[in-house]
Amino acid sequence: MTNYIILILCLLIILSYIFDITSKYSRIPGVIFLIILGIGLQLVVKATHVAIPNLKPILPVIGTLGLIMIVMEASLDIEIKRNKKKLIIQSVLSALVLSSLFVLILSFILTRYMNFTLRDSILNAIPISIISSSVAIPAAVNLLNRDKEFIVYESSFSDILGIMVFDFILLSQASIGRGIINFAVDGLLTVIIALISTAGLAILLHKTKYHVNYVIILTAIILVYSLAKLFHLPALLLILVFGLVLSNNQLLKNDFIEQYVDFPKFGNDISSFKNILGELTFLVRSFFFIIFGYYTTIDGLFYLNNLWTGLIITSGIFILRWLFFKLILRMPAVPLVFFAPRGLITILLFLSIPLSMRIPLISEEVITLVIFFTMFFLMIGNVFHKKESILPPLSHLAKDDKNDI
Repeated sequence: MTNYIILILCLLIILSYIFDITSKYSRIPGVIFLIILGIGLQLVVKATHVAIPNLKPILPVIGTLGLIMIVMEASLDIEIKRNKKKLIIQSVLSALVLSSLFVLILSFILTRYMNFTLRDSILNAIPISIISSSVAIPAAVNLLNRDKEFIVYESSFSDILGIMVFDFILLSQASIGRGIINFAVDGLLTVIIALISTAGLAILLHKTKYHVNYVIILTAIILVYSLAKLFHLPALLLILVFGLVLSNNQLLKNDFIEQYVDFPKFGNDISSFKNILGELTFLVRSFFFIIFGYYTTIDGLFYLNNLWTGLIITSGIFILRWLFFKLILRMPAVPLVFFAPRGLITILLFLSIPLSMRIPLISEEVITLVIFFTMFFLMIGNVFHKKESILPPLSHLAKDDKNDI
């Protein structure tokens, strides 16, 4: 039996790897295939009556590990440079404004016309408002450099800001005003802890000569994150600060620090750490989506009410996005408007909502459908990109777009 389990695990990893590679050519996100693979395994197990242990309780655990790794990976991709100031501002605005607008509109509908409480409505709306960086960034690999950088920044900030707001709403039991004050105080305390932890971990990363160090550092990060969560602190700030300091270590260069830090070697260490982190994220993400697909209620995906709800939510996401790009950012909407997939973080935050606070209209099946629909739009965006690959550079397109407006 042991050999069969090992064989199945190896096959699942190889299949996930194949899905990941082929997605660059087929323009179909590998996540779709992973969920479908999970659904397929569910059908096979039901048909063969094979006894499988209940893996659903470990789904939040795998998801949390994936969440930490994704935010870490996203923060390591954020480079703070003067010449990218406008791009960073645009991407932060897009992530913040679009998520906020979507949450406000959906919460208004749920409270005004369906009589749900404001807190429950916001909690159920936030997961759907977050762009999945783990899906968007790999899918944007073939875009023009500026477009690709915009997607990296936007999806990364969407993940980080969305999760922090979700945690704030979920954990805050006081009034909104008092909750904001508490969050600010906790945030300041967390930043101080994060800076101390970052200094310690960075020294460990730079100075340790033992052949096992990156895994220990990642374990230490997860440990600090878990401790922060136990004390109800905004734990993702720890991950964010750590990643930002590592990825922008050149900003700390001065004569005093260079006496103790070999920055070229430090850069190589960070590059190696990112590679290992990327591979671990790939493993965790793969098993998360396969297990999620395995426990998806297949019949619920075809209920007419769920289909309509999923379509309406998806339409709202992309209509808001198109209007924002055309009227506010004044950037070319195609293909960027299509790069707003939902994924792991949407699922994980949805599963984090207490059962008593969940809204029946936004069920697990609706979440799955929204993920599928947004990824379908992502595929359309990649098709448009193929057609536009022979057009002039983005700077020319931007000028034409402004003239059209």
